[in-house]
Amino acid sequence: MRYLLISAFLLLLLAAGCKKSAPAPTLDGTYTGTFQREPGGPVAQVSLVFSAGEWSGTSQITKYPALCSGTYTVTSNEQITFTNGCPWTTDFDGTLILSGEYEFSAKNNLVIISKQRNGERDIYRLTKQ
Repeated sequence: MRYLLISAFLLLLLAAGCKKSAPAPTLDGTYTGTFQREPGGPVAQVSLVFSAGEWSGTSQITKYPALCSGTYTVTSNEQITFTNGCPWTTDFDGTLILSGEYEFSAKNNLVIISKQRNGERDIYRLTKQ
């Protein structure tokens, strides 16, 4: 009986000591920074505003990236999904539209959003204002 109590106590200590995953961060606010399609794409100054699951954005270079507005969901500390709510013409590379699943990291005021596709990586490096 004594061993059973000791074992139960040790299991309780182990369970309490396990690291719990951090909740998905909230992004509400204005973020400015850069966008680049690597390797070798130009660097564009961008601004994104996040508020209650909605986003809007602008870029200094027209349609690079293609930003407008829509919704977003932070699904974990490592992933964010964007829905773009704007109509787009077909006169540019549609893969530049901010839409779909992206890798996501947030630490302090720095946010990095990126997506790998066909040997290229789209990367947003943003700082909260």
